[in-house]
Amino acid sequence: MQAARSPLDILRHTFGYEQFRPPQQEVIETLMQAQDALVLMPTGGGKSLCFQIPAMAKPGAGVVVSPLIALMEDQVNALRQAGVAAAALNSSVSAEDIRATEEALRQGQLDLLYIAPERLLQERTLRLLQQCSINLFAIDEAHCVSQWGHDFRPEYLQLKLLHERFPTIPRIALTATADPKTRVEIIERLALQRARIFSRSFDRPNIRYHIHSGSQGARQALLRFIRDRHDGEAGIVYCLSRKRVEEIAAWLQDEHLDALPYHAGLGAEERRRHQQRFQRDEGVIIVATIAFGMGIDKPNVRFVAHLNLPKSIEAYYQETGRAGRDGLPAEAWMHYGLQDVVQLRQMIQQSEADQQRKQMEGHKLDAMLALCETITCRRQTLLDYFGETLAIPCGNCDNCLTPPATWDATIAAQKALSTVYRTGQRFGVQYLVDVLLARDDPRIQQWGHHRLAVFGLGKDLSANAWRALFRHLLLRGLVEVDSEGHGGLRLSPLSRAVLRGEETLTLRQHENSPSRKKEKNQEIQPADQALWEALRQHRRELAQAQGVPPYVIFHDATLMEMLRQRPRSLAGLAHIPGVGERKLAAYGDSFLAILQSHDAQS
Repeated sequence: MQAARSPLDILRHTFGYEQFRPPQQEVIETLMQAQDALVLMPTGGGKSLCFQIPAMAKPGAGVVVSPLIALMEDQVNALRQAGVAAAALNSSVSAEDIRATEEALRQGQLDLLYIAPERLLQERTLRLLQQCSINLFAIDEAHCVSQWGHDFRPEYLQLKLLHERFPTIPRIALTATADPKTRVEIIERLALQRARIFSRSFDRPNIRYHIHSGSQGARQALLRFIRDRHDGEAGIVYCLSRKRVEEIAAWLQDEHLDALPYHAGLGAEERRRHQQRFQRDEGVIIVATIAFGMGIDKPNVRFVAHLNLPKSIEAYYQETGRAGRDGLPAEAWMHYGLQDVVQLRQMIQQSEADQQRKQMEGHKLDAMLALCETITCRRQTLLDYFGETLAIPCGNCDNCLTPPATWDATIAAQKALSTVYRTGQRFGVQYLVDVLLARDDPRIQQWGHHRLAVFGLGKDLSANAWRALFRHLLLRGLVEVDSEGHGGLRLSPLSRAVLRGEETLTLRQHENSPSRKKEKNQEIQPADQALWEALRQHRRELAQAQGVPPYVIFHDATLMEMLRQRPRSLAGLAHIPGVGERKLAAYGDSFLAILQSHDAQS
């Protein structure tokens, strides 16, 4: 347990950083004064220090409520590396370790205790905490309290109990994904009406966004993206179904990439093994459903790719936010198709949720589609969803870097809508496209649709272009999916204005653009590559010896600063961000030896 020190002293000597980032210092001062706080800060923005430092600076221990075991293990490992007395209580901890942790808490030997909400809410645990000196409660991933959010956890609804049982102990709720409605719900459900609210920009300027559409070519586009831009680097590929996860992981392995599947259908031991390899080895790609990632604190994930459309901007933001947590350049890449839109709309309509819930989920999907189909800056659209205004285009998304071509799709839309109507508003997209292109399909003859005026009316566009157009019509609410039938399309009241020529439609041109190539590790000069690899190799060896992920030793950003500054002494190494006193004593000499050896050879 740390002796009494100031927050800035802890920041510098324990964590190895010279100054706080806004608004960390204000949040910490709020908790030091026993006031509640609500912190809205992007992934990688430094939320954890907001509660870790005051828990260490005040007498007693801080209790951190965390929804996932993997997240607890990561943070406890990292804190122990820095010399902080931290422990966790969850279902993966042995009975012997639980007893030792509880005794350490009673004796005042812990700075931080991470605990799952289910265990925290047990009467036995609450009595234990009442017997101990607790200096704060931190509720991490606070958006889990929202029943209208994307990651609802029922047990989070009961955390208001902390305010009732421990009214004098300050609480801090933290999240990186909350639209204005969810923020209001967090305040209400956790009784944080008197909390100070700290909201930092949701922008992650180091992430470059690429979104592509099309019904074909997704696999090869993904392969080009990885090989050209992230060869040998860690990444996550998200898919909608377990089956596709297995298929894509196997295919990437056949392409000689180090890829592993992860989904809830795998055994617990296999999931643990794959997650551990991803965290501890370099260059591993995890192919996963959304079951993976919330508890991952790996800072050097260089890309997150989606091969299916996420169901909401919150989900997309949280998943892409797992890239580039170290602040170095990273990329969010997506390829989606019309079938994703149809499938997600059907899932919403066929769910057992009430009508209000279905309507809310439909609005969230519409917002996600608007982000995909926009012809303006994606970052402006993304931030606007979270109630934030970006004054000028970001210059770091595909639309800014290569402005998309547009076309007047009004006449084509009229043809598509007429085809939906004249075929009886009961057929899916592929059949409608076949009619427009006068394809030789027995069903068309059977239904007599070859005699319609719209038969063959669409030969001026390709099948892919028609599919893209139908996707736009779905997005704009001009057609709807018949959830009671077999996914056929029907006209909505909004289609009338387009059919009558009262409204025009300007759309993004259909394209399957290849990604532009960049040099791997663009921040590393060729002359520095050997030293960079030597530093990473030494870090890897230290991590393997201790059974922890490499980034728990030092982040890539810390190694990058060693490479840039080339310190020649322990005093110089101590000024590198991320090198605290404990790590300096444990690893300083060996990293200096590598730096000095390289200088001698240069």
